Amino acid sequence: MAVAAAAVIVPLGVFFFVSGLIVNLIQAILFVVVRPFSKNTYRRINRMVAELLWLELVWIVDWWAGVKVQLYTDPETLEMMGKEHALVIANHKSDIDWLIGWVFAQRSGCLGSTLAVMKKSSKFLPVIGWSMWFSEYLFLERSWAKDESTLKFGLERLKDYPLPFWLALFVEGTRFTQAKLLAAQEYASSNGLPVPRNVLIPRTKGFVTSVSHMRSFVPAIYDMTVAIPKTSTPPTMLRLFKGQPSVVHVKVKRYLMKDLPETDEAVAQWCKNLFVAKDELLDKHKSSDSFPDSELHDIGRPVKSLMVVVCWASLLVFGTLKFLQWSNLFSSWKGFLVTGVCLGVVTVLMQIMIQFSQAERSNPSKVAPSRTSNGELDKKK
Repeated sequence: MAVAAAAVIVPLGVFFFVSGLIVNLIQAILFVVVRPFSKNTYRRINRMVAELLWLELVWIVDWWAGVKVQLYTDPETLEMMGKEHALVIANHKSDIDWLIGWVFAQRSGCLGSTLAVMKKSSKFLPVIGWSMWFSEYLFLERSWAKDESTLKFGLERLKDYPLPFWLALFVEGTRFTQAKLLAAQEYASSNGLPVPRNVLIPRTKGFVTSVSHMRSFVPAIYDMTVAIPKTSTPPTMLRLFKGQPSVVHVKVKRYLMKDLPETDEAVAQWCKNLFVAKDELLDKHKSSDSFPDSELHDIGRPVKSLMVVVCWASLLVFGTLKFLQWSNLFSSWKGFLVTGVCLGVVTVLMQIMIQFSQAERSNPSKVAPSRTSNGELDKKK
């Protein structure tokens, strides 16, 4: 991490981790004290508490980096967003697609009840991963033999969720890179499948299982197509922390769950067809730098995240001053040493968080469905 970047990232890291640990502590207390007696009361309170942390990241997108997220959709979909349970699927284009989803969830009023299916290692990330665990995110190991029962149990658990929620599922199973695209193209060519140009081949087992278990209580699927204009640099966590802007285009289309096919095989094919159509849509976006067949809606830049960050900053500055007065921390070399160690730990944690989000560091070995011993396709997610 360069010195100039560290001068910006470390203070943001201190702010994020200190406030995040406070949120984690509150969540842990609620989990022990409230959840055993009323799961729904815990969920309602935890939703508000989790937002105190998630809004900090929305603030980084909206106010610190000034990322411009442009929404293309129809009025009916826009009207329903945030008012119903929904399964959200999207192409995994950038390192921060999940965060772009949070931006839409915040605008729709359901940020605190937004969930996702994520790889198991995510829950061990300090602060952010722990908060996701308390918020009932679903963590998988990318091995269907182990993940099938975990996913089914997690989906079953959502049946009595008391507030509108979004469950995000990246059916490509990994983030998009050119190396993974080449592997997917080679696989498609050798197996007589449509050769993708802008997406990876979807892994449909997780999607089919999700549809099967959520039909009865989730009315809609939101299909998000994420694209980066040619004039913009793709956003990354490092660029966000540095305050560097980007532009992201997202088209959202709502499908009714009741309109999907009945059989698992047909649902899997529906997902594959959707990604073939998404591939063609992204071709059109490349030529026009927009989604010309959809209406552009201004989602604004609400001040709620800014207000939360200002309140957190005031609280932490006041608390730090009081702590320094009480402890006389800088009255000896030991105080300076402790401070240096703490800043060093924050620097390492921020580096881990940034590297964890990078697409080039995600697992490249599973970019296309493999074949089982009996010749059937094994689509893990």
